[in-house]
Amino acid sequence: MNKRLLALTILIFNSSAMLFGQENYEIQVYSSETTEVGHTMFELHSNTSLKGQLMNEGVRPSNNAFRQTVEIAHGFTSFFEIGFYQFINTQKEFGTQWVGSHLRPQISIPVEWNWPVGISLSTEIGYQRREYSTDTWALEIRPIIDKNFKTIYLSLNPVLGKSFQGVNKNEPFSFEPSCKIAFHINPKVDFGAEYYGSLGPVFNPSKLQDQEHSIYAALDLNLHPNFEFNLGTGWGLTQSTDGFIIKLIVGYKLAPRKKTAKG
Repeated sequence: MNKRLLALTILIFNSSAMLFGQENYEIQVYSSETTEVGHTMFELHSNTSLKGQLMNEGVRPSNNAFRQTVEIAHGFTSFFEIGFYQFINTQKEFGTQWVGSHLRPQISIPVEWNWPVGISLSTEIGYQRREYSTDTWALEIRPIIDKNFKTIYLSLNPVLGKSFQGVNKNEPFSFEPSCKIAFHINPKVDFGAEYYGSLGPVFNPSKLQDQEHSIYAALDLNLHPNFEFNLGTGWGLTQSTDGFIIKLIVGYKLAPRKKTAKG
C-alpha cells in the first residue's frame, strides 16, 4: 500500500473518534467492494415510514416522513473509496428540510489477495440537526464481511455506533448489527431478506422494548454493471422501531473520462 495513502487512511479513521447512526436515512447492508479507481458512484436513497414513531425527546416524528439521501462515492484506489452524504426530510408539518451530512471512508482487502471472503471497514462521521436526532455528532464503525456463492449472496455488518454530542454522548459504543441474504433467481434478479438492529450498549443491551429490530424483503436488479436498484419493504419487530417502511435505492456509476490521443 502507498505510504501516503496509508497515512491518510489512518488519519481519517483516527480522527473519526473525535466526531452517527443513519436513523433510517440510508437503509442498506453494505458489501465489501469499493468503487473502482477513478469511478464515481451516484446514489439516491429514498424511504418513507408509513407507520412510524411520534415526537419523542424533541425529535420530530418519523410517521409519514419521506427521507432522501444523496450519496456520492469516489474510488481513489482499487481498495479505497470515500463517500459523501446529504440527508433531506420532507413532512407535511415541516416541509422539506436539510437534516445533515456525513463523510464515509471505506477500505477493503484487495481482491488480488484472494481471501475466501470479502473484508472491508467503513467509518461514517457526521452531523445531524437536533430536530431529527437526539445525537448531533457521532461515529459509525462498520466492519463488513461478505461472500458471493453460486446461488446465494451473504453479508454481515456488525456495526458499532458512538455519540459525541447529544443525549447519548456519555454512553459507550452501541451495537447496531445488520445482515443480508440474497438468492440469485437469475443473472439479473436477486431476492432475499435484510435485517437491521440497534441493541443499545455493547456490554449492557437495552430492554427488548427499547431495542430496534426490523426485517425487510428486498429485491435487487442487476440490469447493468454500472446500475444499482434495490427495493425493499420493512416491518418493525419492537415498539421502538418504525412499524412499516418502504425503501428504494437507485444508483449509477460513472467511469473516468478517457483521454484522447493527440496527433
